Amino acid sequence: MSYILDTNIVTAILKRDRKVAKQLRLVRVRQQELFISCITYYEIKRGLLYVNATRKLSLFNAFCQEVKVVFLDEIEIIEKASEIHADLKRRGRPIQDADILIAATAIVRGLILVSNDSDMLRVSDLILENWLHME
Repeated sequence: MSYILDTNIVTAILKRDRKVAKQLRLVRVRQQELFISCITYYEIKRGLLYVNATRKLSLFNAFCQEVKVVFLDEIEIIEKASEIHADLKRRGRPIQDADILIAATAIVRGLILVSNDSDMLRVSDLILENWLHME
């Protein structure tokens, strides 16, 4: 299996969370692929630049050498995101557009989304793991 990491999980990595670090080591040992969305890249980068967190920027840049960044360059991702948005809005359970785009990327690419965001539980057909709550 391959994984796409949500913004909150990348933040946990940068904060050196032990549970997430343990799962990251397992993924590396198993030689499974790791991805982040360009949305996650943007959310992390803008936050670190805003607070001038130079040490964490260096960690993030090094981390980005180990993962693949997925861009929103496939119409299928945008189509799936549109479907997710419409479904959630109809059910009266909308979530943020950034989360929808990350979820759509995971679904279209057949990736497991690793997230600590309970909003993601609302998205149908999304395979989720939460490394912050694993032993």
